[in-house]
Amino acid sequence: MKIVIEGAGEVGSHLAKMLSGASFDITVIDKDESRLQELASTADVVTITGKASSISALKQANVGEADLFIAVNPNTKQDVNIVSSLISKKLGCQKVCARIDDEEYLTYENKYMFTEMGIDLMFYPEMVAAKEICNRLKNTATSESLDFARGKLQMFVFRVEEESKLMDTNIEQFVASVSNEEFRVAAISRDNATIIPKHDTKFKYHDLVFIITTREALHPLMDYLGKTNINISKAMILGGSRIGKMVANELSKSIGCVKILEKDKNKCAELRDSTADNVSVVNGDGRNSDFLIEQNIKEFDAFIAVTGNDEANVLACVVAKKLGVSKTIAEVENIEYIHIAEDMGVDAVINKKLITAGKIYKMTLSNKVRFIKYMSETNAEVLEYIVAPGSRITKGTLKEIDFPKNAIVGGVIRGNDSFIAVGNTKIESYDRVAVFALPDAVKEVDQFFK
Repeated sequence: MKIVIEGAGEVGSHLAKMLSGASFDITVIDKDESRLQELASTADVVTITGKASSISALKQANVGEADLFIAVNPNTKQDVNIVSSLISKKLGCQKVCARIDDEEYLTYENKYMFTEMGIDLMFYPEMVAAKEICNRLKNTATSESLDFARGKLQMFVFRVEEESKLMDTNIEQFVASVSNEEFRVAAISRDNATIIPKHDTKFKYHDLVFIITTREALHPLMDYLGKTNINISKAMILGGSRIGKMVANELSKSIGCVKILEKDKNKCAELRDSTADNVSVVNGDGRNSDFLIEQNIKEFDAFIAVTGNDEANVLACVVAKKLGVSKTIAEVENIEYIHIAEDMGVDAVINKKLITAGKIYKMTLSNKVRFIKYMSETNAEVLEYIVAPGSRITKGTLKEIDFPKNAIVGGVIRGNDSFIAVGNTKIESYDRVAVFALPDAVKEVDQFFK
């Protein structure tokens, strides 16, 4: 598959590295030669120096022969991505997608208009990140959660702490101890590696455990593991970025007190005009613990740090946690910092590049993928497929069809029923199937559903 990426900023570079690692033919266009050189030193890509939406650069990249064009130009008005995508489609590219920074483009009517013009996908990373933060605050007992088919199956993620019942027990013992409930341990993240576990795999201290469960089994499992949701009634946000503003406005619809801390006075004035009435905006440096205490941080249930500075976000969350805040969330854009943040006690980490990557990667797979999501605490992907009649996945039970070793079918939704998949499960046409897969298995998994 040939893919052309316009823009070698943070998002574009991450996509280029990820997709080149999946053996795609990648060409990257950017006007900044230093960015291209840095990218070429770490990823197998062809680079072309050219301005955003330059027709000559697009032709030099052979965009007319490409399967996918991704416009993610950094540090420029995002309208240029729309223009670049439309030109690429006109030149013959099969699918085009554009990064945007205007919520208006994503209304139903406007999305339909852009689709009619030829743009297959528009994505707003900051908005997706804001939605992810709000979802995390609805499920505070877990590090991360995911619903399949409106919650008929659910995935939740938790860390094994010292006092956990799971310490030094194995998968088989865990299943036996809650034998009346339907669930499956899909993966364990340990020491920066992801394990697809077997029945004798033991849980260890600080493991991050990924479980797929039926809706009915979720609360009994949570109770067994000693995990309870915190009712968020007051939230403090560090940073008046676009993400911070969107989170504040969304949270203001369901909780009574939202406070934004922003050190830029001009931005504070802008935020006061563009946020809901029950959102208070305070000028000050939220990285300072004395200032946080002055703002009565101990009275808040959640602290969200979205300043655009990874180190500041992580450290502020660590301070907030020590001052008694129950749930802390940090925006961290350097992927290498994610595990560091978790080890320092941050409850949840948001990375907009990873969230965006799933939306883009979906376009490289078969049309049977309903969605794909990168879990921020692991290098694995979670996918939901609709099973095509006659596809390879239907040719026998799961233990008979030689499903990839680095992937696991976690659960199945069949009509109104949902159940956990086991070796004797036979997948049927039109089933919706939840799959957990390591990166090297995704393309092979995709072949089973075509």
